[in-house]
Amino acid sequence: MSDRPWEEVGLTETEYEQITEILGRRPNELELGMFGVMWSEHCSYKSSRPVLRLFPYEAPWVLQGPGENAGVIAIGDGRAVVFKMESHNHPSAIEPFQGAATGVGGIVRDIFAMGARPIALLDSLRFGSLEDPRVRYLFSGVVGGISWYGNCIGVPTVGGEIYFDTAYATNPLVNVMCVGLLSEDKTARAVASGPGNKVMLVGARTGRDGIHGASFASEELGEDSLRRRPAVQVGDPFKEKLLIEACLELVDRGCLVGLQDLGAAGITSAASEMAGRAGTGMEIDVTLVPRREEGMTPYEVMISESQERMLAVPQPGREEEVAEILAKWDLEAAVIGQVTSDGMFRVRDAGRVVAEVPVEALAACPVIPREKARPAYLEEQATGAEEVPEPDDYGVALLNLLSSPTIAGKAWVWRQYDHMVQINTAVRPGAADAAVLRLKGSRQGLALTTDGNGRYTYLDPYTGGAIAVAEAARNLACCGARPLGVTDCLNFGHPGRPEIFWQFEEAVRGMAEACRALGVPVVSGNVSFYNESSGEAVYPTPVVGMVGLVEDMERPCTMAFTNDGDLVVLLGENTGELGGSEYLWLAAGRPGARPPRVDLAREKALVEVLVQAVGTGLLTAAHDCAEGGLAVALAECCLAGGRGARVKVTSSGSLAALLFGEGQGRAVVSLPEANWPRLEELCQGQGLSVQVLGRVGGGALEIKAGDRVLVQVPVEELRTRWEGAIPCLMS
Repeated sequence: MSDRPWEEVGLTETEYEQITEILGRRPNELELGMFGVMWSEHCSYKSSRPVLRLFPYEAPWVLQGPGENAGVIAIGDGRAVVFKMESHNHPSAIEPFQGAATGVGGIVRDIFAMGARPIALLDSLRFGSLEDPRVRYLFSGVVGGISWYGNCIGVPTVGGEIYFDTAYATNPLVNVMCVGLLSEDKTARAVASGPGNKVMLVGARTGRDGIHGASFASEELGEDSLRRRPAVQVGDPFKEKLLIEACLELVDRGCLVGLQDLGAAGITSAASEMAGRAGTGMEIDVTLVPRREEGMTPYEVMISESQERMLAVPQPGREEEVAEILAKWDLEAAVIGQVTSDGMFRVRDAGRVVAEVPVEALAACPVIPREKARPAYLEEQATGAEEVPEPDDYGVALLNLLSSPTIAGKAWVWRQYDHMVQINTAVRPGAADAAVLRLKGSRQGLALTTDGNGRYTYLDPYTGGAIAVAEAARNLACCGARPLGVTDCLNFGHPGRPEIFWQFEEAVRGMAEACRALGVPVVSGNVSFYNESSGEAVYPTPVVGMVGLVEDMERPCTMAFTNDGDLVVLLGENTGELGGSEYLWLAAGRPGARPPRVDLAREKALVEVLVQAVGTGLLTAAHDCAEGGLAVALAECCLAGGRGARVKVTSSGSLAALLFGEGQGRAVVSLPEANWPRLEELCQGQGLSVQVLGRVGGGALEIKAGDRVLVQVPVEELRTRWEGAIPCLMS
């Protein structure tokens, strides 16, 4: 080893000294490599653990919170939902197709490791401007990788979100969420209990791909990042499909003590985490590990992140049964070690001990106290006035917004996904604010969404974090679903920079307060630091994945204006806030000074009104006001239903802010006039502002302020601009 061996595995000199003190000696190369991956930010959360304690984790329906492969919530009738979100940002930046594909594979394994059948995928993606040829390459590769893997394993990608902003030009964000179903009594755990029990590696053979992928994810991107292509794993979705079926059969038959995905840090992580949860030890013999490449060293075997592998601890005496089930699915299963009682993680090579470290030391990396400082740019913005540019033509401004890739139709993306496989998808992508899935044999359904806004969080991290939670809850409520649980993916720059860590803590604080206000616990998640290139960080981007329960699937609600003569109604107040808006970015090339405010009590009232109004069949359409504001929300409702609308708005201030401001706590709904008194009564009961804007009908969207016509655009012209934007740029 070199004179500074810790640098080769991404550790600091202080951490190396701590390891030496724990062992009472200097670690050898393999031991140092194992500590390197396990003490990486990606695996250890050594910077974020104290901050994550701010989240609420408990609720009567939470069966499993953070600490296992995924979170689990009960939904009644003995059924449970399993879900989690993770990132694959750095791999996707240098090898977009395989980086995104293996991100899907990894999160799916987290779900079936809990004994759940994966039923849906969602993604949350961030890229630079599509004017940039490299960004188009990254965008195309990531979408291709997600669709290839998901389509091949038969898990539908049913929803998600995509933003385009120059802040993500060199460091795209690729966050993937997976949702699964199981019976409460079939939940599996990732534990290695029972000293003497065998440890089996099942699935694919081990190769050299993905070595030190966890360490790679814990450093910023630079000019030499392309040399790290070997750290990007290579996926085989056909083998994963077999692995899903084999593992679910093992769980169903009660063959296992524990089951764990081999993701970041490979065998090292899976074995030490399983033993750590059980308070036991583990002994692995690398010569017993099936390999697909010759000449692999113990170091390579233990650190490899080859895909489609699981570590299983069978029930005593059932090892042959496990092997038979795997063989039936044309997969390998090999005993590679055993559970021990001494709390040590011991690695052998043909019987010779080549590594011996305490399990607890690998799994319990010391926390790094991080300095915090409010970024200087926020002080500068706080003293500036928010100038509001008014357009020459409000109709043209609306068309320009609909042509912005962030707002434009995403059919170019979701048509590549098989979103109907498993025939649970009740609402096609883009038709409603959230994905909606049937639960076979039940009147109930699930609504799923991913939401976040990096621009808001950049302008005010606390508010941006709170809005991410609030918007997710609004999206579920627009489909009639009551929010039940959150998973998250927290994407930030280098945690060693005080301003970055301040952003991180403030965003988590905002998310935590919103979760408490809305009664939605956090059950799983992922922290992704080091999202920066050449010292330039992406926008701080907390992404929320949320799951809700639709009590009655006989009352579907989408965003489509479908009935001529229906009233068009605004729930919530117009606040005329342009800061952080897509309009301000397009019109002035700047994010603004402050994001829209968030009133969590008003958000809770809006969610309650929407859930009750949809659940009792009052509404024919519901759509929250988000990017692009009120005018874009109205246009999207017209596009979804193929019908126009005539509405009238009132304002004493900026008309641009009224039409395109992204004030929170609002939703556009439509309903038969006969239902209006009951909706008004619901809103009064919750103290929620409500106003009739106009009616559905005609072939154009018309928006008036008093007698002045601000917007009058045929629906087909709206559609041409909205549908054609991304295909045009990608061609």
